[in-house]
Amino acid sequence: MNKTILNTLFFISLGFISGQAQHNSERYSAFRPGDIWKDTDGTHINAHGGGLYFEDGIYYWYGEHKGDDSKAHVGINVYSSRDLYNWIKEGVALSVENDSNSEITAGSVMERPKVIYNKKTGKYVLWFHLELKDQGYSAARTGVAVSDTPTGPFKYIRSYRPNAGKWPLNFKEEWKTIPKGGDPEEWWTPQWHKALNEGMFVRRDFKEGQMSRDMSVYVDQDGTAYHIHSSEENQTLHISELTEDYLGFTGKWVRVQPGGQNEAPAVFEKDGTYYMITSGLTGWDPNPARSFKASSLMGPWKALGNPARGVDADKTFHSQSTFILPVQGKENAFIFMADRWKPENHIDGRYIWLPIEWEDDEPVIMWEDEWRLSFFDKQ
Repeated sequence: MNKTILNTLFFISLGFISGQAQHNSERYSAFRPGDIWKDTDGTHINAHGGGLYFEDGIYYWYGEHKGDDSKAHVGINVYSSRDLYNWIKEGVALSVENDSNSEITAGSVMERPKVIYNKKTGKYVLWFHLELKDQGYSAARTGVAVSDTPTGPFKYIRSYRPNAGKWPLNFKEEWKTIPKGGDPEEWWTPQWHKALNEGMFVRRDFKEGQMSRDMSVYVDQDGTAYHIHSSEENQTLHISELTEDYLGFTGKWVRVQPGGQNEAPAVFEKDGTYYMITSGLTGWDPNPARSFKASSLMGPWKALGNPARGVDADKTFHSQSTFILPVQGKENAFIFMADRWKPENHIDGRYIWLPIEWEDDEPVIMWEDEWRLSFFDKQ
């Protein structure tokens, strides 16, 4: 009997050790762009179109919970990590609501979440692109929620069409009036492009507020926060100053690259210069990235071209930008974060994280099958 018990305990222990070894073998020590990336529970990380926030040695990754389609059925997930390789699922930071009258009811669209911290209010503020249920992408709104902790739960406050009743700072006075004969109705003609550049859609949406689709937020060194979003039927980027509590818009805003068709903006700063990486406008299909720089967030912004280099650079390595992550503890170390979308099965979208390099003070992104944070030590 004792021998049987000992044998049983031996095999239980052996199984436990084997299980521990298997678990430990799944810990990551490098980035492998495009591979399935699992959390510490062994589940594919579900945080698409995401953004990161860092506090007290911990990174928090917020992203869209995707299922088979692009609609929100769960909400916005949050993960945490101390090393950027291994991620713990913390839960749902902002859940869809059961109330069918809620703007964030199940079946709405909640995309590109970004979290910033307001030192004055002590609140964590979450902004995201919101489309209302059963309205396709016609609502073009941005939603905001707050929490007392970085992991939430966040409380939804409201959504906006930004800057209602406010003209952009870089808008000519003569553009505020509809020209004689009205604006052209047929798209893509020379007359239409001229009208677009001269604020046709800005005038159209002046009272209701401007469209806001792909978006990001950025806090400058002086604590001022900015909301960067694709607007004017996705033809033009807008950069808007947020109120001191980061929950609304001051009415100070600018247009960037009118008619340039920039989506997926991601902003960062290096040595006093601001950089922005965006994508073109091709739906779920990849395209060449674009990059820009400016001495002020409110511009003017200078186009630099495609930062990607090498094979598949013309498709940004089959991905689309979502965030630029400054690596803590390393000088001028930035990670280009992007999504490789899978519209036929959204949950299987993959993450493309690549180090940003520099050529003549311009950002450069090159493919790496596998890389580590020590990459930045050689720069």
